[in-house]
Amino acid sequence: MRDTQTELQTVAVYDGSPPAPQPQFDVDPPPDGGYGWVQVGVAFTINTFTWGQTASYSIYLAHYLSSNQFPTATSMDYAFIGGLQFAISLLIAPLVTIVTRKFSTQPPMLIGILLQTIGFITASYASKIWHLYLSQGLLIGLGLGFIFVPATPILSQWFSKKRSLAIGISSAGSGVGGLLFSFGIQAMIDSISLAWSFRITAIICGVMNLLAVALIRNRNAAVKPPQLGFDTTLLFRYDVFLMLTWGFMSMLGYITLLYSLPDFSNSIGLTKNQAAAISAYLNLGTAIGRPMIGLTSDRLGRIEVAGFMTFFCGLACFAIWIPAKAYGVTIFFAIVSGAVVGVFWMTVAPIAVEVAGLSQVPSLLSIMWVMLFLPILFAEVIALKLRRKGASNEYLYPQIFAGLSMVIASKRIPASSKGGPKLKRVPRKRGTMLLYLGRIY
Repeated sequence: MRDTQTELQTVAVYDGSPPAPQPQFDVDPPPDGGYGWVQVGVAFTINTFTWGQTASYSIYLAHYLSSNQFPTATSMDYAFIGGLQFAISLLIAPLVTIVTRKFSTQPPMLIGILLQTIGFITASYASKIWHLYLSQGLLIGLGLGFIFVPATPILSQWFSKKRSLAIGISSAGSGVGGLLFSFGIQAMIDSISLAWSFRITAIICGVMNLLAVALIRNRNAAVKPPQLGFDTTLLFRYDVFLMLTWGFMSMLGYITLLYSLPDFSNSIGLTKNQAAAISAYLNLGTAIGRPMIGLTSDRLGRIEVAGFMTFFCGLACFAIWIPAKAYGVTIFFAIVSGAVVGVFWMTVAPIAVEVAGLSQVPSLLSIMWVMLFLPILFAEVIALKLRRKGASNEYLYPQIFAGLSMVIASKRIPASSKGGPKLKRVPRKRGTMLLYLGRIY
């Protein structure tokens, strides 16, 4: 019988082939509390003023699509800018991981805050669409990457049994941020101007992220993560392949829903303020739903809950979003979908620990972030191409696209493609699971 360190271990066993390499774990187990709860607050703050702000791009998108702010721009330009902001932050993950390994956690985060602030300020002076590509797209995206990549593995170092709960609470920050920025940005655009909405956002995000950097602490001395920018050996593991496919398909649905909902609201006759409220309600659902998903994941299994919630989001697109024609129904869908649409973001780190082991989390997440570049960059572009401008239901095809993406994603975790091997999680010890070939559910 192994010692208690095996309580943190996940093993992958394949029929007819050798078991996957065993990950190495730290000898100093996560404290599951103490200063770890301060780190939950830090992560909550970072999520609020990075991903929460990013979620509010849907407000900018709806404004751009309904105004003539940049006369030479097309709807595809605005979709690409939103996708670029999100995608570039993930594409640079291997580089940021290497920088973090060399200089520790805080220095790259400070670089990110500087880039994010410059991006907002320069966007406020944009007069041509290519200015917006460079500022709101590239610079802010680079800033996001340098802020969130070093911070992502931190909570997994501080928590084990309560890991999903801790990450769920911190992930609610993106919902709270999206809620605040959705109302705030629309109000600023209406009352003082688009330019000043950028400048005020720059100041708020910069100050709060600096506070987070001052308080963040890693446990690298105990965990000793390799922090490889891109550990290619992980790519040859079947469980990693399933996880990457789940992420890829999830993002197609996630970005489509997140960015399209305000303009969809305008298309069914709602006002700009009502559309902004719809975006805010979606983020309210996120703020409420993510901690609950975290608690449920710790009790019922992280992989199982992630798969079910992903499927439920796809089902909601078909059952609620497509028939929605009134303000009340759209609010209901926004809250329900908001609670589950971001399940990927709050479960990806805990699942990465179970799949690859605590010390390999930075490497596996770097691979995941790069894999997500294409779906995040092109999801809203595809959605706007599918939109039938002037039709009675403009967003029918984007709605189907989002729903199908989520349903397909749910069958990639933990299920494999038909005819291929399948994975199942079985209790091993308290807090652990064994991945083996067998029946899925």
